[in-house]
Amino acid sequence: MLYSVRGKLIHTESTIAVVECCGVGYCCQTTMNTLRTLKLNTEVMLYTYLNVREDAVDLFGFSTKAELDTFKTLISVSGVGPKAGIAVLSELSPEQVAMAIATDDVKTITRAQGIGKKIAQRIILELKDKLAKNIDTGVSETASVQGAANVSAGNIPKAIEALGVLGYAPSDVSQILATFDGSLPVEQLIAQTLKQMGRQ
Repeated sequence: MLYSVRGKLIHTESTIAVVECCGVGYCCQTTMNTLRTLKLNTEVMLYTYLNVREDAVDLFGFSTKAELDTFKTLISVSGVGPKAGIAVLSELSPEQVAMAIATDDVKTITRAQGIGKKIAQRIILELKDKLAKNIDTGVSETASVQGAANVSAGNIPKAIEALGVLGYAPSDVSQILATFDGSLPVEQLIAQTLKQMGRQ
């Protein structure tokens, strides 16, 4: 499995970035959000996901680990393929996806090209079910986390719930969130936590 590619960005199209590594150009399907962060003829690094089908082998690349993790979470939903995952993440950031699912915001998800109301509802329903399981299994662990008293303050519980949508267990994110100001907006708390998780 390819974890990442690093090299010179030699070509881009609407949802494609070609990264040259040791003389080989890797064609990565990617999101508009990732493309906005890349510059032609500079060294770039993309986190990758290899999708193997009977008729094709596709490589997907993302500028952040959070975007890759959100993509993998989205395509775990039945009926949501890589093309739909790319469409959602071209329109929304990982933080916005998490918030939309946590708050049952179908309208926000349908802003993505080709994502109708039924698919958006399925994404919310299935990922909220996963979230509920994560919270159930993580509650006892969270209680023992140092600084756990802070995780009940302000917007931190909402941030824990939203991050659960992206597959992060409460016990994993509570330690980080306990160090932040609970009065910060939920989206900012999510973004800061994802940045911190990316450094670990």
